[in-house]
Amino acid sequence: MDVEIVATRGCRHRPNLERELRDLGVPFRVLYVEDHPELIEKYRIRHSPNLIVDGKVVARGQPCEATLRKLLGLPPEG
Repeated sequence: MDVEIVATRGCRHRPNLERELRDLGVPFRVLYVEDHPELIEKYRIRHSPNLIVDGKVVARGQPCEATLRKLLGLPPEG
């Protein structure tokens, strides 16, 4: 599974999303739209952050942990 966070450098929610993914043990990379402006059109970026899994936008904004688990096919907490 290829997981990317596409965000602006000033996005205040990006660090939270990174922390959630680390806590879930999900490897990911961060791509900043300032460095990759082509991603704005490719993924129709209008807000930040965006979670991309295997080349598809699965979440825009900060999903909660339960939603992240579901989107990534991880078992529910508990």
